Amino acid sequence: MKNTFFTLFILSASLTLYSQQHSATKADFSRPKKLKDYQLVWHDEFNKKGKPDVKYWAYETGFKRNNELQWYQAKNASCKNGILTITALKEKVKNPNYDVNSKDWRENRAFGDYTSASINTRGLKSWKYGRFEVRARIDSAKGSWPAIWTLGNKERWPANGEIDIMEFYIKNNRQSILANAAHLGINSEAKWNSKVLPITYFLEKDPKWLEKFHIWRMDWDEEAIKIYLDDELINDISITNTNNPDGFNPFHQEHYILLNLAIGGENGGDPSLSKFPMTYEVDYVRVYQKNN
Repeated sequence: MKNTFFTLFILSASLTLYSQQHSATKADFSRPKKLKDYQLVWHDEFNKKGKPDVKYWAYETGFKRNNELQWYQAKNASCKNGILTITALKEKVKNPNYDVNSKDWRENRAFGDYTSASINTRGLKSWKYGRFEVRARIDSAKGSWPAIWTLGNKERWPANGEIDIMEFYIKNNRQSILANAAHLGINSEAKWNSKVLPITYFLEKDPKWLEKFHIWRMDWDEEAIKIYLDDELINDISITNTNNPDGFNPFHQEHYILLNLAIGGENGGDPSLSKFPMTYEVDYVRVYQKNN
């Protein structure tokens, strides 16, 4: 009897572990959880087939920032089986804005050698304060630069404020997870508060970390921005003294959400030897705010 009980116990534990590991690699179709003292004010579970919902998401097009290599286009973002997938491809695309005499890198490239997608809720959905949760899985190939971030509605960057709930790129010659915020400092330059953790920090705890979805979370109120990864606090940023030189605090205004997969550029690394397509998968985006 003892041996039978022990065998059943081991079998049950093994099945539970398998279930947990298997679910970590799949879409989560469960209802958004209820949180004490919070209400769910908006979410997108991406439980549809085709393009992201146009009521919530708009697209960036073309070359945009950081000398990145990708040409952003809408067709590289699609939903299927409960997952938004942003796909980066190694393909040549003609730059319709090409000007051989331009000094702007966005215009003096005749072609882009890579394509990807960047979607955002600008002008459609924005929030001031709250808990933001995003379940996502990233691609660690060299050159991959996925992000979950927000920008303020008012002022131009960096005066509008930027919050990077997640970035993944090469920092200090190591592939790293970053959690940052920036506002306008002196001399019209961005003033950053950054936390950098090498990807090896997570792989040492779980060698299969990159195969799984993870939950990035931001808790944001009038005093601080706290960024978590799987409930581990990554960065705690006080915003009581993050005023721009003109006195405007960009973290006391509404922000909108961006999801994108950049390639190369100033931080992504050289993708020329990497395997394509690269994918960045997002299971859901949820925004909670405190009850009045």
